[in-house]
Amino acid sequence: MIKVLVVDDQQLVRAGFRVILDTEPDLTVVGEASDGVTALQQNRDLQPDVVLMDIRMPAMDGLEATRRILASSPARVVILTTFDADEYVYGALQAGASGFMLKDAPPGQLLAAVRAAAAGNALIDASVTKRFIAHFTKAVRPPDSTPGVLSTLTGRELDVLRLLTEGLSNSEVADRLVVEETTVKTHVSRILMKLGLRDRVQAVILAYETGFAQPR
Repeated sequence: MIKVLVVDDQQLVRAGFRVILDTEPDLTVVGEASDGVTALQQNRDLQPDVVLMDIRMPAMDGLEATRRILASSPARVVILTTFDADEYVYGALQAGASGFMLKDAPPGQLLAAVRAAAAGNALIDASVTKRFIAHFTKAVRPPDSTPGVLSTLTGRELDVLRLLTEGLSNSEVADRLVVEETTVKTHVSRILMKLGLRDRVQAVILAYETGFAQPR
């Protein structure tokens, strides 16, 4: 059973998320919080697997609460917001969030994001992904060679990382490289271990920041 903590300053929004989540046999809402400070306390007391986190809240915003939760617990955080400004997208991912969903996303996408986060993966709203990649269009530089921070990766691991930056799933990467999906999962795990990263979202961020990947 995946335990979920819902954090949002609007009671009706929290109630709506609870209805969606509690109807699923593998998900249960263990608590609610209306601000970041309460979220920290609830996270300590309830030990959820996934925290659905709003950004704009009183007392402490969702980005700061996300940083503190991830620094002190194994919980995964999925950001939920009505705001899709670039600074929020980048800030949330830099804080370590495992997903970023707009509140008007279909319920099925929300459920998929929670399950992906609980499994140690990440799911980002497609419209948000485009904005995130666009963030780098003016800033990235083409490297003369593989950036030093990626030098520990094998050639095949670099191939996998490059495909991850295109937003491909493990099965899609496997199809592209003509290998088994389990092989791709192994490569992704080794990439994260070698680079000391939490999940594939952080790997994609690093790939763009170093200039290894470039927006199309």
